[in-house]
Amino acid sequence: MNMRNWMVAAMSCLMASMTWAQQETPQRVNTNAFKQLGQELPTPNVYRTASGAPGHAYWQQKADYTMKIHLDDETQRIDGTETITYTNNSPDELHYVWLQLDQNVRALDSDSYSIRESSLDGRTSFDDLRNLEPSFDGGFKIEKVVDVSGSALDYTINKTMMRIDLPRALKPGSQFKFTIDWWYNINDRMKDGGRSGYEYFEEEDNYIYTIAQFYPRMVVYCDNEGWQNKQFLGSGEFTLNFGDYHVELTVPEDHVVAATGTLTNAKSVLNATQRRRFEQAKTEFEQPVLIVTEEEARESEKTKEKGEKTWVFDAKNVRDFGWASSRKFIWDAMAVKVGNSAPLAMSFYPKEGNPLWEQYSTKAVAQTLKTYSKYTIDYPYPVAISVHTKWIGMEYPMICFNGGRPEPDGTYTARTKHGMISVIIHEVGHNFFPMIINSDERQWTWMDEGLNTFVQYLTELEFDRDYPARRGSARNIREYMGGDKTRISPIMTNSESIYQFGNNAYGKPATALNILRETVMGRELFDHAFKEYSRRWAFRHPSPADFFRTMEDASGVDLDWFWRGWFYTTDHVDIAMEDIKWMQMDSKNPDVEVAFRQAADSREPADITQIRNAAGGIPVSYLESDPSLNDFYTTTGKYEVLELDRTEARESLAQLSEEDLALLESGKQYYEITFRNVGGLVMPLIVEFEHEDGEREVRRIPAEIWKMSEPTVTKVFVTNRPAVRITLDPYMETADVDMGNNVWPPRPEPTRFEVYKSGGGAGRYGGGGENPMQRARRDAESKD
Repeated sequence: MNMRNWMVAAMSCLMASMTWAQQETPQRVNTNAFKQLGQELPTPNVYRTASGAPGHAYWQQKADYTMKIHLDDETQRIDGTETITYTNNSPDELHYVWLQLDQNVRALDSDSYSIRESSLDGRTSFDDLRNLEPSFDGGFKIEKVVDVSGSALDYTINKTMMRIDLPRALKPGSQFKFTIDWWYNINDRMKDGGRSGYEYFEEEDNYIYTIAQFYPRMVVYCDNEGWQNKQFLGSGEFTLNFGDYHVELTVPEDHVVAATGTLTNAKSVLNATQRRRFEQAKTEFEQPVLIVTEEEARESEKTKEKGEKTWVFDAKNVRDFGWASSRKFIWDAMAVKVGNSAPLAMSFYPKEGNPLWEQYSTKAVAQTLKTYSKYTIDYPYPVAISVHTKWIGMEYPMICFNGGRPEPDGTYTARTKHGMISVIIHEVGHNFFPMIINSDERQWTWMDEGLNTFVQYLTELEFDRDYPARRGSARNIREYMGGDKTRISPIMTNSESIYQFGNNAYGKPATALNILRETVMGRELFDHAFKEYSRRWAFRHPSPADFFRTMEDASGVDLDWFWRGWFYTTDHVDIAMEDIKWMQMDSKNPDVEVAFRQAADSREPADITQIRNAAGGIPVSYLESDPSLNDFYTTTGKYEVLELDRTEARESLAQLSEEDLALLESGKQYYEITFRNVGGLVMPLIVEFEHEDGEREVRRIPAEIWKMSEPTVTKVFVTNRPAVRITLDPYMETADVDMGNNVWPPRPEPTRFEVYKSGGGAGRYGGGGENPMQRARRDAESKD
């Protein structure tokens, strides 16, 4: 073989050897549950730091609005003109700007209709058939887009987004001012659903208007997303800039208007009696003051004035504007002490809302401001308003629309009452998340809904110690987390692509935070970190990474394992006590030990072979037939203690220290428990030992016991007395989906099933337990 051929052959052998080695030694993927969140989080920079705080070069845009809005109560139409002053605080030169046209979700050609799945079966309602072909046109009609000199601007409408091409580049630090005229038809919220719209009261021919997304709004341009111009399809809500608003609302003369901001022309729209009551409310901290009484509202329903009034509102540093208008409104208000300020808590509601609303609404608003301010930042705005609707719940700065209506005779169930209070707390709470801590709702629903639902849970329990709080408790999320994984999304899923929206974006993140607070971090560390996140990102645009990093930075607790498991996966908690060994120390007293062995042997069944041999299988053994085989051990009783044993024991004890002797005589019990992670989520181990007298002691082991990410861990627990029962997660605080493997001695966990007569339903609200208010909110999100 010549040299060249030899080298080729050698190289071929070497390559084959390397290939074989690679095949035999596969790369190991790091699946450790405690792997740090490196690739999942964006790289820190001068805008957003590794600590989770805004960086020294952080910036955000500003959009100021001056608007004139006209409400036509005859045609249910809104006409508007707005002048927007857009300030470019970014380091970038902008050649165009984007605006949101959210009402176009109701245009006849909206993608929200075309992408909606539909099917037919043997029994279909007329409403379902009509919904297959939308007939209501609620989209924006843009009539004019001009600059300050009146020159027309080039623009392009792409469904729910509009791009305006700038006549010249907008440089960093510069402003661009332009005007838009538009109109649209207001939707009947009772028929078409939606966050905004009207409710018609046929008997008296009156309307309640709850209006939002009613004007073209600037899209957010930010350091980590650029232009957030993802189309509005209905579920993913809003991403908005902060700015100042001056809004003039022209409505029927006898309407009462609630809106974002401060009413600046009270003398023009309120009579002297109403102004006096309004001023009185500003110093009343105990009971709401009626500014418009029920009797006065009933009278307005009948008379229907023909003229118009213009209500003027100013709002500083808000991200949006919402309003409500009706001649049906009763109006009450009271002051709330929050830090060094006293914002007004107010409610607007028709007679149909009483007696519930007069008794509870404004006080629920007040409690919400107090509790949220305690856990986040002091409420900074001058008012917080709750407006009555039949069943929707929706939020805007300083104002929200809330359901909860008694029966026509004024009676109501406990469920209706608590549902109303809960939705008011939740929607008023949205003033903090996302109206102040201004996350990107279009991308991450959980950042406002989940955090808000968590603080709602705390508020409900401060409102009433025995409040039937639904979301936030670990025991209430177990069924969802242990369900069909093909119908469950990770929390870190875009808002439009979430399975089981309520559980995913509201319930699971709220529960996760409550578990962090109560079980993983403890209240003191959690509360400090959560408040620091709120302080850092108030009036800014936080991302998920900013939240995750701040919670760790301000607490000194590594939570990457928790974020990864709870937010990036669909794993669930199911930790089983797989094996338990109860052990005691050898007393080194032969008399005691022989008695213990004899008692233990008596509890053990005899070997089946020995039983059958004794019964005649072996009539006579060899030892029995030949006595010469006997020795010391065969002639001494099995449980006999010899003096030699006692002597050896005394000598052994003599070698022990006083400390050793004390431990030996302590009577301590040792339980070696093997835990198996069945569900995938690692969690702390909370183990309760119950003693014969009923006394209980709880041992808490941090989640880091799973740091090697093995399927099982084993730990020895020491108690002073024997335990009659051992329970893992005794307070159901980790959301463990199967409590049947959490108890020793084993104890079956009963469940319930519903029995119904053939042909009947599965309960008032169906098997899922969804009540009408929840269903309305879901329908609104799917239709809006």
